[in-house]
Amino acid sequence: MNKNILIVDDEKEIADLLEIYLTNENYNVFKYYLAQDGLECVNENKIDLAILDIMLPDGDGFSMCQEIRKKYMFPIIMLTAKNQEHDKIHGLTFGADDYITKPFRPLEVVARVKAQLRRHTKYNTSTNSHDILILRGLTLNLKTHEYTLNDVPLSLTPTEFSILKILIEENGNVLSSEELFNRVWGDEYYDKNTNSIATHIRHIREKLGDTMENPKYIKTVWGVGYKIEK
Repeated sequence: MNKNILIVDDEKEIADLLEIYLTNENYNVFKYYLAQDGLECVNENKIDLAILDIMLPDGDGFSMCQEIRKKYMFPIIMLTAKNQEHDKIHGLTFGADDYITKPFRPLEVVARVKAQLRRHTKYNTSTNSHDILILRGLTLNLKTHEYTLNDVPLSLTPTEFSILKILIEENGNVLSSEELFNRVWGDEYYDKNTNSIATHIRHIREKLGDTMENPKYIKTVWGVGYKIEK
């Protein structure tokens, strides 16, 4: 079954261009120019991935992302015309998985969409009998994509889930930000100026009740990277 992609961008030329490229890749595209229309679409259709512009006439992509995350965990890619680090980090704070700065190459967006869907599908369709990771009260079910801490459900974004899974599977080995970024997004997306991994790590810690100063789960190895405390 073809995947359903939601595009919300008030710049008609950009929305139309993305629709053409994604439709050519056999995706079903739902295209809107207003945040409210996009949210109604999410509630009425099975959406597999959303591409949201930050600046919209009736709101903003940050608020829309936050609203979606209350009920849905499909990947979200933010579009921003502002090439500033704090705008990108702001988007990740509200649960976005990736961001693309305008102007962009349409083929880059298609590649990002494929990477996000591939990773999200992988973690939701696994059938291995060893698909449950357990670490001191933290449980990640790779088959159902459910996660709990001391039997209390956690709300992790797909990207946060990926990072935590990778760190647990490394079993105490240290991974640099570059290694984590490449394993989550792929080598071709690596940006030496990005703060994405540090931002996601901070959000994971908050959800685990963890701290950088006294970590129970994720430890920062200064000048090297991150690892899971055994």
